[in-house]
Amino acid sequence: MKQTDHYCLPLKTASDLPELDFGKLTPIATGDETSHAFQLLDTFDDTLSSAGKLLCDTGDTLELLTPRDGLLRQPATRSGPFVTDLADGPVKAALGDVSPLRALLPVGEGDMQEAMLSLVDGEQKTLVRINLRLLTTQQGESIAIVTLQGLRGYDKALAQVREQILASGGAPLGEGSIYATLFPGHAGYVAKPVILIGQDEAAYHAANSIICTYLPIARANEKGIINDTDTEFLHDYRIALRKIRSVLSLFSGVYSEKATLRLKTRFSELMSPTGRLRDLDVYLAEKDKFFALLPNTLHPGLAQLFDMFADQRKEAQTALSNHLKSKAYRQEVGDLVDLFAKGKKIKRGPDADRPALDYSRALIWKRYRKVCKIAAGIDAQTEDEEVHRLRIQCKKLRYLMEFFGPVFPKAEFQNILKPLKRLQDNLGLFNDYSVQQDNLRALLDDMGRTSEKKNLEIAQSVGALVAVLHRKQLEERAKVMKSFANFNSKTTRDTFRTLFHDTKGKK
Repeated sequence: MKQTDHYCLPLKTASDLPELDFGKLTPIATGDETSHAFQLLDTFDDTLSSAGKLLCDTGDTLELLTPRDGLLRQPATRSGPFVTDLADGPVKAALGDVSPLRALLPVGEGDMQEAMLSLVDGEQKTLVRINLRLLTTQQGESIAIVTLQGLRGYDKALAQVREQILASGGAPLGEGSIYATLFPGHAGYVAKPVILIGQDEAAYHAANSIICTYLPIARANEKGIINDTDTEFLHDYRIALRKIRSVLSLFSGVYSEKATLRLKTRFSELMSPTGRLRDLDVYLAEKDKFFALLPNTLHPGLAQLFDMFADQRKEAQTALSNHLKSKAYRQEVGDLVDLFAKGKKIKRGPDADRPALDYSRALIWKRYRKVCKIAAGIDAQTEDEEVHRLRIQCKKLRYLMEFFGPVFPKAEFQNILKPLKRLQDNLGLFNDYSVQQDNLRALLDDMGRTSEKKNLEIAQSVGALVAVLHRKQLEERAKVMKSFANFNSKTTRDTFRTLFHDTKGKK
């Protein structure tokens, strides 16, 4: 992999760049300085920044600085906010690892000044070029970025310049946050935060810490849902609420029985209005996959079906947006934030003061044993409900493990979490195929009440799709059994026992 040749420089060093000592190389300004407006783009979860990349829209050009590919440029033409909406070109190709479900959003804007230096030897031959960019925001914050370009055959000269840049306070792009420097108010979003729970911390405080962490994560997604920016805002919102509900369900005895029941009800009521929109998002995201499953002769009916889903989605999104903007929702979610921030108002249960580490071990071990018991009884004839029960138990086990993961040895912990994730992936697909069939069958029942030609065409396509999904569900069931066999290896069993059951660390 090519070494990173983009560096952030202190402003004073950047202004003194022509005066730095580059040994036998002499810096000479080449070309005219230019100035133009810029806008930095990234996903809501800062996918590019976390990968050491910087995407800049200058109006007519997209510029991407990457550790691997250097500086890439292409026309800024795009038909929408997603990477897939960009015109074909090197920037789009280099952004291929960005989720197609995540919109590129403005992080901030300002003015960019560019200058070019050539480092020449005694014979005035250019060995290295330096591109200097000074980014200044509308609020007056600035940062300097230098890009080094070594000419072929002069690696030694490039290495020498690189050493001088680093010695002068330069830091490789991606080390530290450019956004934090340029836009101090930029709040980095992390969907899966690391929650540090002390080994001697009481289970009550550990539960409060987890819920206090995920409530703001849910709330951070509200604006994106209301504006319909991309579907991942709703997805992350639901996951955050689901994790909170799992704490209330799994941490039995930490809060009083009455308080637990009341909190479960309140969070379920927050989650309830989101279900229909999420179901439609999933259908529409898999539109191309559904068309690929059926022959061309059934595509007209399928097209009408997805037109209907698109119309229903508009209605569902408007309804959810209005709900999230309502006074009642704002009051309720605000009250829950205040409740857990203060903590003392929630009545304690019998296990409230139990040490979090011992408590987590017992919870994880109990859930692991339940997963193994259910999975051991699954075969080709097992009812779907039992497979769904396994999925739910696996989800609860994974949440528990992720909550308390930092407390346990990282390497051993990851070794047992990876096969659990693979098993969950298979169970998730199995569940998706099952839910999709149920929803489509319900749709067929509704259409059976009318003989309109349009509905008959849709029904024919839906009936064929249900049959295909049923076959894929059966295929996924076989994969579930195989994944559990991998998860249930002797090594995994021994590691679970060591970490979560044998507190003396003996197998």
